[in-house]
Amino acid sequence: MDRLTALQVFVAVVERGSLSAAAEWLDMSRAMVSRYLAELEEWMGARLLHRTTRRQSLTATGEEALQRARGMLALGEEMAQLANHEGEAPRGQLRITCSYSLAHAVLMDAVHEYLARWPGTAIEILQLDRTVNLVEEGIDLALRITNDLDPNLVARRLGVCRSVVCASPAYLQQQGTPQQVADLSRHNCLTYTYFGKSLWQFRGAEGPESVAVSGNLSANQSNLLLHNTLLGGGISLQPVWSVADYLERGELVALLSDYEPVQLGIYAVYATRKQMSPLLRSFLDFLVTRLNDERWSDQKAG
Repeated sequence: MDRLTALQVFVAVVERGSLSAAAEWLDMSRAMVSRYLAELEEWMGARLLHRTTRRQSLTATGEEALQRARGMLALGEEMAQLANHEGEAPRGQLRITCSYSLAHAVLMDAVHEYLARWPGTAIEILQLDRTVNLVEEGIDLALRITNDLDPNLVARRLGVCRSVVCASPAYLQQQGTPQQVADLSRHNCLTYTYFGKSLWQFRGAEGPESVAVSGNLSANQSNLLLHNTLLGGGISLQPVWSVADYLERGELVALLSDYEPVQLGIYAVYATRKQMSPLLRSFLDFLVTRLNDERWSDQKAG
């Protein structure tokens, strides 16, 4: 079995919604598509798709395999393109969307360095703390912090986002310091609209723990919650990169050191790997290389 082709067939079946549609897309017979899929499942020792006459859906194994298959196919295409674009300077403009905190922590410095290296390029950044439709809004690349990716999009993992629960000394003096995860339910917790608005999840010595939280302020940008935390408004869950300097200066206090908030993946998300522009490919490779040397990479964040 050509495993790379089998992975391509698997991804096509998921993205196109059926074996017949995938066969047409790949210019392959339906029987051949079915054979590749069956051989891939046999090789992996697990079913990847639930299939009926009316619909299909991914199994839990299939969900995980899909992301890895897309990554392997993207890597294969990148290797195939190396010779084609050797010595070719990237040109053109990229439209990138990113959350406020990630833009300031990661993206802006990377963009500055990239534009200086490649003067024929331009980048437009849209700071949006919401999920956008890449195709409808004309976005080339979205940087997202999430553990719940849209399976219809192509994603490349860049690293991990670690978070910390923190509050100002003034708030803790007035309201007391939580000692256990459950104590957070009795505090004014400032919550992020798109993640963990009512439930914060942790991992401690005894395993996973979660707590229902609430407070008098919620916002769709974490920097707004950070500002209110500094003012003594409550307790917030913040990316480590956003609060490191405040923690070092004592303006904020890290809480619950025996419990680690759930880690989130940092992903570069784009609509399709087909006809990827040399500019997008170049910027993605640059971003991956740069983040591998930073504190946000898997090795240095773990």
